[in-house]
Amino acid sequence: MAGVEQSAGGELADFRKRVEELRSARTLPSHEQQSTLDAALFELQHVVDVLLPRYEGLAAAGRQNGSRAGTEEQQLLRALFQRTPCVVALLDPDTVVRRLNFAGTILFGMRAGYATGRPLTGSLAPEVRAAFRSQVAAVARNEGDRSMVVRLLRTPDGPGEPLRATMTALRPPQEPGTAVLTVFHTGGGAFPTREIPSLNGMWREDEQREDRTEQRRGGHPAPPAQRAAPSARRLPDTPRPVPRAHLAEVTQGAELMDLLDDTTTALLSGPAGAAPDAGRPPAAVERAVRELNGRFADWVVLDEAAAGADSETDGHAPPVLRRALVLGPEDSDDLTAALAGQDPAGCPLAEDTARTGSSALQVRPDDMAAFGHDPEGAPLLARAAVTSLLCVPLREPGGPVRGVLTLFRTGARRAFSLAEAGVVDRLSRHLGLALRDDRP
Repeated sequence: MAGVEQSAGGELADFRKRVEELRSARTLPSHEQQSTLDAALFELQHVVDVLLPRYEGLAAAGRQNGSRAGTEEQQLLRALFQRTPCVVALLDPDTVVRRLNFAGTILFGMRAGYATGRPLTGSLAPEVRAAFRSQVAAVARNEGDRSMVVRLLRTPDGPGEPLRATMTALRPPQEPGTAVLTVFHTGGGAFPTREIPSLNGMWREDEQREDRTEQRRGGHPAPPAQRAAPSARRLPDTPRPVPRAHLAEVTQGAELMDLLDDTTTALLSGPAGAAPDAGRPPAAVERAVRELNGRFADWVVLDEAAAGADSETDGHAPPVLRRALVLGPEDSDDLTAALAGQDPAGCPLAEDTARTGSSALQVRPDDMAAFGHDPEGAPLLARAAVTSLLCVPLREPGGPVRGVLTLFRTGARRAFSLAEAGVVDRLSRHLGLALRDDRP
């Protein structure tokens, strides 16, 4: 490539000299300018046939090299973002996650694909969410960098871990709007790291040990300048502590695995066809859903898509839902009857989930009317004293919505976490397969 550029540069320099000679020919008499005009036309033809194609080839090669370099740089930056040990999230102005690195998936207990498109405030304590949204929005408006202390959701062992969130505005290329790059500085044991001993400390200990040995032998310690360079020393083998998972994390992970195993076993055991009673869900689905009642959620509400009304038969229209099953505490017959008699069309949360196919996780819901009202006009969420809810669509991958599963937790019970929402998301795909009309 360098040789081609030098050759092209030489030809352009010669061409410039010839043009200067032709320009000086304007002083000749008019009857002697014919040969000069022919030479000028010849030079112009040489530009069109030779120099211009060569220049276009060099320009195209330069663009290709620049594109390749840009792609390699993007790959490097993507790898740095994913593998940095700090928790880094790229957020929209309304705290919706655009990207979450690997360390963030560990801290928040969710897969990166599951987190993308969902508000990060769902994993924070309710009392800090409003302030966090406000700070993120201010940074997105280019009002300067911000830093604040937030707290994760409460764990079984006590309050969630405090985090220092540092935010700065960022304009990613080829993406709309301003994003907020947020780094979460964790403390304590959120990320147990291997403590690497200080090399300087090792060298000082070796020098002191040598001094004591020389003194016992009756000699004098060697001056520092005469001691062996640190790079020539053999560092002692120091055992490093192995990181250990927190007991609460291990316990919760085991409980979620047991739950997923029990629901899958319920789906696969016994008959899978429709229940004998009309209007009830298939027997396999009902068995699996009953595993969630009491053990995982205080209330379980299942809405099933009416036959022939899903998105495959009605184009892109949302499915028409019918209330198929309501499970709750034994001493709440009145509320159970109110939920069972509710038309899902009057339940905005279930309708929106069926229409968009997106899950919803809410802690201390702001809108108590999100799940509709009872016959007397009271919000059902308020009557049930719901403090946390999880609403997921039941669908097979790439298929239409076959139903909607809504889970409530009430009273002082711990709120749904993102890790629990991820398990229910997996379960929803299993239930979506069981609700297929063409199932065997």
